Amino acid sequence: MTDTRVAPTLVVGLGCQRGCPVSTLRALLDQALQAHQIELHQIKALASIDLKRDEPGLIELAAQLGLPIMFFSSEQLARYQPQLSHHSQIAFERTGCYGVAESAALALAELRAQAPVKLLITRQKYAQATLALAGPA
Repeated sequence: MTDTRVAPTLVVGLGCQRGCPVSTLRALLDQALQAHQIELHQIKALASIDLKRDEPGLIELAAQLGLPIMFFSSEQLARYQPQLSHHSQIAFERTGCYGVAESAALALAELRAQAPVKLLITRQKYAQATLALAGPA
């Protein structure tokens, strides 16, 4: 019997230090997807905090992958605090939210799914970047 269910909408949330190279972001993404046996084509969009709207590495990664990238304010991200696996005081001091990657992934997944979502990959850290992946609950 073939499985005809539609693949879930998966989105990646990213946080990074200023000037983080696209190669670092791509290495983190590839490593996380491989570890969780998720295909790149299953990722439908990227997300981050609006403070990173002009971050070259994030913009270049979205362009390389041919994916949209959406940015959220710290106020929009703050409401996801109870769902975070990790609360970073440093992230809060710098951005106003306790976890950019996880919050951004949850915010965009919820927006796209119009249904409850959850973290499918909790915060992964690599060099100057963090990544999380969210999708339907």
